[in-house]
Amino acid sequence: MKYIVFILFTVMTNAAAQLMLKQGMMSMGPIAFEGVNPLVKLLQIVFSPWVFLGLCTFVISMASHLYVLSKVELSFAYPFLSLAYVAVAIFAYFVFREDLNGWRIAGIACICVGTILIAQSGREMDGRGHEERTASIIPDKIGTSEIVR
Repeated sequence: MKYIVFILFTVMTNAAAQLMLKQGMMSMGPIAFEGVNPLVKLLQIVFSPWVFLGLCTFVISMASHLYVLSKVELSFAYPFLSLAYVAVAIFAYFVFREDLNGWRIAGIACICVGTILIAQSGREMDGRGHEERTASIIPDKIGTSEIVR
């Protein structure tokens, strides 16, 4: 459970990246490829300030997630990323005035309950590294087993 701060950092940077990408695409207006080289248009999108900042934030989020994966089980860490849906929905409601109706709120509640249940089952890798945890699934001598013909 001591890695929960890193997990939540991953969640929040993931959500922040989504919000930045949305802001960037809204600031660009409707995207039209008519009469424009698609590669040039793609580069314009990627290098627009908000989109570029969102992509950089995704890289930070991914680096944090990789660190988390080296410390906790995937089946524990990955479901926490669903909390990014919760954060995005709430922030989109306040920042972009997007709809947050009863169905969405019910879905958010289900995500939160599921994440709490997963958090209760959390186990760290007991100080053992990823290699030690997966050693049992990797054959000792690959290619030396007998092949029945």
